[in-house]
Amino acid sequence: MSEEKKALSFYDRPGVEKEIIPIGGGIPIGMESAFSAELGIGGAYGSWGDSYNNSSMPSFLEKRLGTPLNAEDILNLSELGFDSRQHIPLLSPEDHLKLELEVGSRLLKKAMQVCGWDASEVEGVLIGMSGPVSDDYVVQISRLAGIPDTALKVSVHKACDGSMAALHLTLNPSLSKPGQLNIAEQLKGKKVLVGGIEGLSRFTSGVSDKHALQLFGNGMGVIGIEPNENIKLIVGKSFETYDEDGLLAVRMYYPHSKLNAENTLVDVIQEKQDHIRIAGLMHEPANGESIEMAGLMGMVKLFVRTGVQVVTDVYNEYQNLMVERLGSAGQPIKMGIVHHANYKINALKAKHLSKLGIEYPMPWTVSDFGNVSAASNIIVFLRQLPNIHLGDHILFDGFGAGTYYDVMAVSMGKS
Repeated sequence: MSEEKKALSFYDRPGVEKEIIPIGGGIPIGMESAFSAELGIGGAYGSWGDSYNNSSMPSFLEKRLGTPLNAEDILNLSELGFDSRQHIPLLSPEDHLKLELEVGSRLLKKAMQVCGWDASEVEGVLIGMSGPVSDDYVVQISRLAGIPDTALKVSVHKACDGSMAALHLTLNPSLSKPGQLNIAEQLKGKKVLVGGIEGLSRFTSGVSDKHALQLFGNGMGVIGIEPNENIKLIVGKSFETYDEDGLLAVRMYYPHSKLNAENTLVDVIQEKQDHIRIAGLMHEPANGESIEMAGLMGMVKLFVRTGVQVVTDVYNEYQNLMVERLGSAGQPIKMGIVHHANYKINALKAKHLSKLGIEYPMPWTVSDFGNVSAASNIIVFLRQLPNIHLGDHILFDGFGAGTYYDVMAVSMGKS
């Protein structure tokens, strides 16, 4: 796993288009785009809010918390792979909604522009969000972006795994349960927008967990794909196991039945004919706040052990399929597009996988964002897009609180 040259702020990158959204005294927003003519895949990613580097972050925290920080409260964020992240000021609920509708609709419009699509051509929008600002957020931003009401909208709430769960639903028809719409079959060969939009500065604005306030920030990313045409599933696995200990407790700001955890970890709710909600059960903080972490080692314990097992299962199945098709192990995985929880988690995951003989590059590219939950895999993919070519095999690796895992080996272009 290699680190790229770190930027002090995402907004400093030469390819970022910057504007000011006239809400709350003016909120900066920046977006960068990428497109591969070879693959016919592209999209946009970015952030909104003022940028805070590791030096200025403590003063922001003290202002947000209303109390001085002790030296032991301040994380070594560079060691965790983060140099800056974006935050917004405290806003009214009405202004939060206006702001994130503006952010989301701009992102969808930009992604369509990059792909050369007219909004009328889009037949699916699948967005991962940890804490949506409204229950019908995906419906609203799609309408504001000019996408037809008949397009399928899917809201995916599986914490940091949201965007990868959305991509997996788009590519893997075997995920559909009896009596449910088969999303992959429905969207096969159609123009689809998939991504993650995470207003985590809003989400964490009322928490007292000092680590969470330092780690998380705003981020967004959406890609335009044509499932089974320019990206095709080879093998994938979706796995969930309830976080009984609340090692990363997250409040559910979305409908969930909250019944027996063994049977209802994931609710599939048909909100309307054109809107499906995938809602994951969370261990919620006892104090009613948005998020509560059991320390950094708790996150390592939560994600690494099971994450290594899920990746190993997918990798071994991939290798077996290659042998069946080709009589040999075939081509290697070109790279892993891995959720950037923090650098230590990903490095430890890579170390454990290496001990099992599983090695592929896991490029670290989000030091100018912080942990942006479901947006991170999409940002990584778009930043690596110039290095991905027709026929390459890529491993997407998503994981999030709850706990949820979606891992897929895909072929870029029809295999």
